[in-house]
Amino acid sequence: MVRKKYDESSITVLKGLEPVKQRPGMYTRTENPLHILQEVIDNSADEALSGYANSIEITRHMDESYSVKDDGRGIPVGIHPNEKIPVIEIVYSRLHSGGKFDKGMESAYAFSGGLHGVGVSVTNALSKKIEVLVWRQAYEWGIVFENGEVVSKLSKKKKVKNKTGTFVRVWPDKKYFDDLTIPLDSLKNSLRARAILLPGVKFTFVCEKSGKKNTWCYQNGLVDYFSQSLSDSDLAAPFWEGESYVKSNDEFFSEGEGAKWILAFSNSGSLIRESYVNLIPTLAGGTHEAGFKDGVFQAIKIFIDQHKILPKGVKIIPEDVFSRISFILSVKVLDPQFQGQTKEKLTSRDALRLTSSRVRGPFEIWLHKNVEIGKKISGLVIQNAQLRQRSSKIIEKKRYSSVAVLPGKLTDCESKDIHRTELFLVEGDSAGGSAKMGRDKSFQAVLPLRGKVLNTWEADKLRLLANSEVHDISVAIGIDPHEDGHALELSNLRYGKICILADADVDGSHIQVLLLTLFIKHFPELVSNGHIYVSRPPLYRIDVEKKGKKPSKKIYALDDNELAKISEKFKNEGLLEKQFTISRFKGLGEMNAEQLWETTLNPDTRRLMPVTVHTSEKLVTKKKFHMLMAKSESSSRRILLEKMSNDVQVDL
Repeated sequence: MVRKKYDESSITVLKGLEPVKQRPGMYTRTENPLHILQEVIDNSADEALSGYANSIEITRHMDESYSVKDDGRGIPVGIHPNEKIPVIEIVYSRLHSGGKFDKGMESAYAFSGGLHGVGVSVTNALSKKIEVLVWRQAYEWGIVFENGEVVSKLSKKKKVKNKTGTFVRVWPDKKYFDDLTIPLDSLKNSLRARAILLPGVKFTFVCEKSGKKNTWCYQNGLVDYFSQSLSDSDLAAPFWEGESYVKSNDEFFSEGEGAKWILAFSNSGSLIRESYVNLIPTLAGGTHEAGFKDGVFQAIKIFIDQHKILPKGVKIIPEDVFSRISFILSVKVLDPQFQGQTKEKLTSRDALRLTSSRVRGPFEIWLHKNVEIGKKISGLVIQNAQLRQRSSKIIEKKRYSSVAVLPGKLTDCESKDIHRTELFLVEGDSAGGSAKMGRDKSFQAVLPLRGKVLNTWEADKLRLLANSEVHDISVAIGIDPHEDGHALELSNLRYGKICILADADVDGSHIQVLLLTLFIKHFPELVSNGHIYVSRPPLYRIDVEKKGKKPSKKIYALDDNELAKISEKFKNEGLLEKQFTISRFKGLGEMNAEQLWETTLNPDTRRLMPVTVHTSEKLVTKKKFHMLMAKSESSSRRILLEKMSNDVQVDL
C-alpha cells in the first residue's frame, strides 16, 4: 500500500460552510431534514417571542420543498459595518453569525432558542437551494443560494406598502440525509407546541399535494391546551398555572430570565409532560425540568410537614410527587447550553436553581391559600409513597431468599427499590473512591473494577465466572450470564440502572467497549429491558471569571468538539481569553467528589446514555461486535481501520 507523505501541504483548513458539509452529523440529525427546517421555523418563532410576529405559515410544496413565512420585522438587508456585505448573506453563509449573540433586554433577541449561531447557515449548507424573500423598508428583497453559495445576489424586487416579514423556501439535499421525507406528525407537533407557548400567535401548516390545512392558535395558551388534552383525566385538583421572571436587581440571574408553567395532579387518565427553553422543545428534558420538579417537591414536602399529615414510617421522594403529574414548562434562559446542536436536552446548571427558585415560592403560597386542595394533593402523594414502599418490600423478600455473598469491593446503597437504585461500574480504585464519596448513598452503589475487563466475546460460558471481575459484576447485579431470548427472572435484579463509568479518554472508551461486549453477549436481556447505561463524564472544565453582577461559574465540556463550540461562543460574546481558563481532566480519579457528583452522578445534571439494541438491529449489532472483538476477524478490523483512517482522532 502506497502511503501519502505527511507534510505542511497535508493540513486542510475548512472555510465557510465546509465543516458542516464534511461532518453534517455534528450539526444536525441526518435521518431526515426536519431539524434544518425547524431552524428556519425557530427564527420566525423568535420574532413572535420578541413580540414582532403574529402569524407563521409553513407550506409543503408539490416538489417536496418547504417554505416558512412570517410577518415579523424581516431579516436586515443592509451592509454589515465590518464585513462589507449584506447582513442577510452573512446570516445564511457564515457559521457563528446572527443577531442572537448580544445579551440583555435591549438586544434584538433578548431570549432565543437559536443561540449557537449555526442555525440557518447549517440549513443552507445542507440544501440544494434556498430562496429568501424579505419585506422590509417598503421593499421586497430577494436572494438565492445553491449548495450554500450565493447564485442570485440580494436585490430589490418591488415596492410594498405596510408589509414586513420573511419568506424562506428550502430544498434539502438528499446526499446529506438518509431519507428526504420529513415526518409530518413530528413537524405538526412542534408547530402546535409553539402555538401553545405563544398565545394569540397563529401557526398554519399547508400541504399543497393533499390540499389540507391545519391551524393552531390558543388565545389563552396553556390553559386552553390543558383543558383539551386532559379531558379524559380524573383530576385530583384544579390546574395550577403561574409564571415568575427575574427583576433587574437580582444578584445571580439576568432580567427577564424565569419560567412559565401549568401543572395538574390526576388520579387516572393520560399524562402530558412537555418542556421548552426559549420555545425550543426539550424532548429529553434537562436541568430546567429537574429544577421544576425540585421546586414542586420541596413546596409539597413543606406543606405536608407544616400540617403534620405524614403517617409514621412513610418517607416521600420526588417520584411519589411526580408519578401522576401532568405539566408544561416553558423557561426563558439568556444563555442556554444544550446537549448537542439538536437541542433536545438543556444542560445549563444555573437553570436548575433558576427554575426551582421561581416555582417553589409561588406553589407553596398557592397550597397554603387553598388548604383543602393542598391536602388532597398531599393525600395522593402519600398514597403513592405507601404503594411504592409496599412494592419494595415484596421485591426485597423475593430477592433475598437465597442471596450470594456480595463482592467485598462493592459499596452498596440503602434502597432496595430497583425503580431507584443505580450501580456504577467504575474504572480503578482511585475513581471508585471519588465515586463513593460523591454518590447519593441512598440509591447509588459503586463497584470498582481493576484494569481492563476480559474480552468476553468468545469466552467459554462455563469458565466465564472464573474471571473475578465478571464474577463480581454478576453477583453484584444479582443476574447470571444467559442466552439471548432467555426467560430471565428479573425479580433477582438488584439495580434498575447499571451504569458504565469510565474516563473520557481512549482507555476509558476501550473499557466501555469491553463492558458493552460483556452485557450484549452474556447479559442480553438486561440490555433489551433497558437496564444498561453509559455515563459520559466531561473531558474539560472551563472556569469563567466574575463579570459585573454575574458571579464566576464553571462550565464542563464533554469533548473537543463541545469545547470548541463553547470557546467560539465566548469569543463571539466578546469574552477575552484571559477571562476564562480551560483545564483537562486526566481521569475520574482526578475529580473531587463534588465535581464527580455535579457532572456525572447527579440525576438532574449528568449525561447518562441508555444502551438500546432494537429487535430489528440485533443481528447487525452482533455482526459488528463479532468483527470488532473476535480473534479470527483481525483482517476485517485492519480493512475497517484503513477505510476509516481519515476520521480517526488520535489522543496523545
